[in-house]
Amino acid sequence: MKRVFLLIATNFAILAVLSVTMQLLGIDAALENETGLNLQGLLVFAAIFGFGGAFISLFISKWMAKTTMGVHVIEVPSNMTERWLVDTVKRQAERAGIGMPEVGIYDAPDVNAFATGWNRNDALVAVSTGLLNNMTQEEAEAVLGHEVSHVANGDMVTLTLIQGVMNTFVVFLSRVIGFFVDRVLLKNERGQGPGFFIATMVAQLVLGVLASMIVSWFSRQREFRADAGGAELAGRQKMIAALERLKGNHEQTALPAQMAALGISGGGGLARLFMSHPPLDERIAALRSGR
Repeated sequence: MKRVFLLIATNFAILAVLSVTMQLLGIDAALENETGLNLQGLLVFAAIFGFGGAFISLFISKWMAKTTMGVHVIEVPSNMTERWLVDTVKRQAERAGIGMPEVGIYDAPDVNAFATGWNRNDALVAVSTGLLNNMTQEEAEAVLGHEVSHVANGDMVTLTLIQGVMNTFVVFLSRVIGFFVDRVLLKNERGQGPGFFIATMVAQLVLGVLASMIVSWFSRQREFRADAGGAELAGRQKMIAALERLKGNHEQTALPAQMAALGISGGGGLARLFMSHPPLDERIAALRSGR
């Protein structure tokens, strides 16, 4: 919890520094004189929308996962597999120092799993039927350790805060650019002309792509840490074996984007900069080298 508060404080400090910097450099006064744009008000507006959307997604993430993925939460284990899943997650959660997550299974042929929830002491860890059917118990144990590590590391909250900052800057900067183009370059003096809306949309698209690249980079770093956590909870060789099993699995993940960022499998190709997971070869190499 202390780390979360520090992250929140850091994010608000960034916005405060940006606001003070604009005032000291006279940027806000210059733009207000030229365009009538109130940068302080715009920054507050952008922060509300940027963080608001990210936190709403976080707070409903468990409900969304259960609804969209059709997750069956194991309340009372009905067979040996469900009993093993619950007992394994309970043991790993105790070792990781977090509350017992809900444990669930969802019907999907791909070999995958995910963790979600805003509270590290009340999270959800779910695995696919494809994982249960295609992995050994040792490999599945490592995957569960990976997901429990996501929860213990507070990755859901961390990603939300990073996404909130990126959203804020996209909303803020795209509108500053729109006002500048409309009022300064096109010399429009009557409200917000077509130039503002066109420039804002184009800027928001370009900045959104850049923001996605930054968020994806942070997501990839979290995967290395979760792999290391899974190796600690289940064993390094088990974690390596699980990733090698994933590497041999050619089916694409069926996870929605929100859950895919906290899943276990990853892809590759030309869209590397937008990957939420590093290539499996890199993850395996990192584990073998002890990183």
